[in-house]
Amino acid sequence: MDEFELLGQLPLRDDLRGQHPYGAPQIDVPVLLNVNENTFGVPADAREAILAAVAAELDGLNRYPDREFTVLRQELAAYLGHGLSETNLWAANGSNEVLQQLLQAFGGPGRTVMSFPPTYSMYPLLASGTGTGYLAGERAPDFSLSAESAAEQVREQAPNIVLLCSPNNPTGTALGLDVVKAVYEAGEASQAIVIVDEAYTEFSHAGTPSALNLLQGRPRLVVSRTMSKAFAMAGARLGYMAAAPEVTDALRLVRLPYHLSAITQATAVAALRNSASLLANVEQIKVQRDRIVAELTGLGLTPAPSDSNFVFFGGLENPHEVWEALLAKGVLIRDVGIPGHLRVTAGTEAETSAFLTGLRSILAAQGTVA
Repeated sequence: MDEFELLGQLPLRDDLRGQHPYGAPQIDVPVLLNVNENTFGVPADAREAILAAVAAELDGLNRYPDREFTVLRQELAAYLGHGLSETNLWAANGSNEVLQQLLQAFGGPGRTVMSFPPTYSMYPLLASGTGTGYLAGERAPDFSLSAESAAEQVREQAPNIVLLCSPNNPTGTALGLDVVKAVYEAGEASQAIVIVDEAYTEFSHAGTPSALNLLQGRPRLVVSRTMSKAFAMAGARLGYMAAAPEVTDALRLVRLPYHLSAITQATAVAALRNSASLLANVEQIKVQRDRIVAELTGLGLTPAPSDSNFVFFGGLENPHEVWEALLAKGVLIRDVGIPGHLRVTAGTEAETSAFLTGLRSILAAQGTVA
């Protein structure tokens, strides 16, 4: 009897039966390009600052941390700018927990959340975990989402929460602010909370606007961010959001007591105070991302324009076969389960070269490229 059969013997909630937990493959290979991590790591100066900040907290570990993580919220507000103060900021253990708390506060039984697949696969799982009904909107055949289409779907479905991922995962494309505005206005009738998930926004092309520009005067708008990607701190688990102060007050109703440890707070504050160092590799990652797009196009594949640190590409007859062949060469990318497509993280120059060389060899062996 396997683990899922044993699980099925427990008195689970009916809506959790048959579900599988979220998780990308964790395989130890030389080149890991499957979960959109910043593969450059934490630079030495930032590492030293973080170590010092954590060491300073050790004498007080017998006491509970600052429940309001005030200094961290002040540093996050300073990083984001846009006239925000600590009253506009909230943080949790990764942006997933931020989103979970938002669904706990504004979703739940009898309420619905809407997103537009293909998009971040955690959204329906977060809905399920909070007892919130999930509504799957539709994108165009090229995976784009127009303001008109999104607004029409929101008016028709009247969700309580709308999740917009920009840049979108797995496609990598950013949404125009016209989409956010249209969805916000369309959600007026249902008083929908509109969440723009900007986990990858630091990798956007120059001139790509953030939904932070729209916060003023829109109390139902939330912008979610993370330190996992551009800050190279996926292991620290720090996500955050910016919104009207009353939204942060709502999350205080559902958060667990002292949900951010003193170590997490100290790590994040030190990282923010060394943001220039930590973000120095972002431009190099963008160079490798654009290199991937150019070279995949040259191979006859169809990469999507990307404002993230990854590239979603199509034109493959058997994507899982290509995934397996790359894995055999020591390169792990992501099979996102979309016919004809795969997704690869932009890594260092050497990691990117390993992926491109391996893929070129595989396609040549299949006779699909010269």
